[in-house]
Amino acid sequence: MKQPSDKPQKPHKFLKMPSFPGGKSSFREFVKENLRYPEEALKNSIQGTVFLDYTVDNIGTVENIVVTRGIGYGCDEEAIRLIKLITYPAVKNKGVKMKVSMKTRISFVLPAPPKEKKEITSEIRINYTAASQPAGNKPEQPPQPSYGYTLTFGSKPHNS
Repeated sequence: MKQPSDKPQKPHKFLKMPSFPGGKSSFREFVKENLRYPEEALKNSIQGTVFLDYTVDNIGTVENIVVTRGIGYGCDEEAIRLIKLITYPAVKNKGVKMKVSMKTRISFVLPAPPKEKKEITSEIRINYTAASQPAGNKPEQPPQPSYGYTLTFGSKPHNS
């Protein structure tokens, strides 16, 4: 029978779980810095999320990495490579050696295309034409040459 004077007890956590140093935001930063987008995925415009399961032992070693849902084109292999780079801090659980199953996902988002550079070009055309007189007529004055100029200024897209 409960007594009103009894304090509610907090649940005890008996085992400490391994966690990425710095938490979720550090994990995202780690992925951002180390992710190499696969060439095959870039060529085929592939993006999406790779889901992985893995285990972490008591000394922080990552093992048994399995892709549970992948997107292919080299992204699955890159996600496995990233998880292999992780080392968790060792967890001490009063002499109990344990392995913890962990799940994570790695998102592959295509980089934004670079903005098109515009190159300003100018074009100058000069046309020279000599005026001619029909045969048989003697001109009172020698023919004067005529000149024409075409100036075009604008911009053309420059593809790198």
